[in-house]
Amino acid sequence: MAPAYDGGRVSEALCDLTAIELANRYRAGEASPIDVIEAVLARTARLNPVLNAIVTLDAAGARAAAEQSAARWRRGEPRSALDGVPMTVKDNLIAAGLRSTWGSRVYAGCVPDHDELPVARLRAAGLVIVGKTNVPEFTLQGYTDNLLFGPTCNPWNPQLTPGGSSGGAVASVAARIVPIAIGTDGGGSIRRPASHTGLVGLKPTVGRIARADGFPVILHDFEVVGPMARDTVDVSAFMAMAAGPDPRDPASLAWPAWSEVRNPAEGRRILYVPAFANGPVDPEIALSVEQAAGAFADLGHEVVVGEAPFDADEVAHAFGIVASSGLAWLMRDKEHKIDLLSQGMHTMLEAGNKVRAMDYVDALATTTRLKKRLADFFSEFDVLMTPAAAALPWPTHESHPSTIACQPVGPRGHAVFTAFANVAGSPALALPCMPSSTGLPIGLQLVGPHGGDEMLLALGRSYEGACPWRDRCPELLEP
Repeated sequence: MAPAYDGGRVSEALCDLTAIELANRYRAGEASPIDVIEAVLARTARLNPVLNAIVTLDAAGARAAAEQSAARWRRGEPRSALDGVPMTVKDNLIAAGLRSTWGSRVYAGCVPDHDELPVARLRAAGLVIVGKTNVPEFTLQGYTDNLLFGPTCNPWNPQLTPGGSSGGAVASVAARIVPIAIGTDGGGSIRRPASHTGLVGLKPTVGRIARADGFPVILHDFEVVGPMARDTVDVSAFMAMAAGPDPRDPASLAWPAWSEVRNPAEGRRILYVPAFANGPVDPEIALSVEQAAGAFADLGHEVVVGEAPFDADEVAHAFGIVASSGLAWLMRDKEHKIDLLSQGMHTMLEAGNKVRAMDYVDALATTTRLKKRLADFFSEFDVLMTPAAAALPWPTHESHPSTIACQPVGPRGHAVFTAFANVAGSPALALPCMPSSTGLPIGLQLVGPHGGDEMLLALGRSYEGACPWRDRCPELLEP
């Protein structure tokens, strides 16, 4: 049983601890979830007006959950290794009693009476839900702004975006309001925002975290639930709580419970792809990820520089077909609410309404070809490495950078590296690497074979040990 904790001076410094560090303090009787949640709420009050990361705050619910967790720790009966750790929930994930809008005025009044399955698992493990985080409308864009709540700002520079669609989630973690956040990744929505804010973000293999009881599925099986945190240890701890099969999600039945892999075998074969075809990459990103590739080589892995083993343009086209037609399907019985959509969603809806059935089937055929190509690729290599994003963060009110490395790009020009992992269902991990000359975070991406989630995190942990980043902190946090 942990020693009795008699309270202490509430300090925002408690927010600077990782999830595992907090749990260790609880176990040793050196901190209480009650004081931690007060520190979290204090930091939220100070920074959220600047960042607009949390759009639905549940202070009363968080305090009640923290009190219950504190009582369990006093009895020496925590529900899990993360009992009492505060977290945020992305606003496209359903949480009982909390407004869940999906970033759209279409769902502005939605207050569900149940948790989506991954949220339910984390709540049952004793994690404390602080609130819901901001997203772009229907989580279909790579920055975070909507007509309900407005834009979310990047803690490293509030004039810039944290990306999207998990922009509010990463802002809540990078600002050290909470140590961990749950989000979704349908085309890079965890990995790119993590790279823009100096965090670790995992897109698990499809099915590793079972899903049920959520919003309608509009991205086929491309979208998965995953974590964002300040280090790989917290991400692994999250996966131990959230991963696992459920009969309501047939894709999840193929995977066992989460396991820890602490010492990956040396000599992994890594294909490093600096760019996709002729797509531009910001020079500072290119330099940073190239140096990270060298760090992996120094750790004893074989790093080969080459080209992507698939047609990235073909994959991007298939992704666009699925996304736009999914939106059209969602809105098919909501004609009376179409005027509530943003202009960007109107444009995507019009495109989706023009998709023919054969176009959709052709997009699915592309996913099948991609899966085969990557299966062949992973028989030769263990990991595919790329930048996580092609551009540094851009101004908050702009949907995308119009140029990268002095070349004009379209709305997905910054996002070229991530969607293929979603289309293929592969696990992918974003890790911080050397920041830009102005201190903006930059991230790399590691993609592995189906079920290779633990291997990627083990690689990430070894890289983290050689190139530590966790103590980097936005100036915004200074009181």
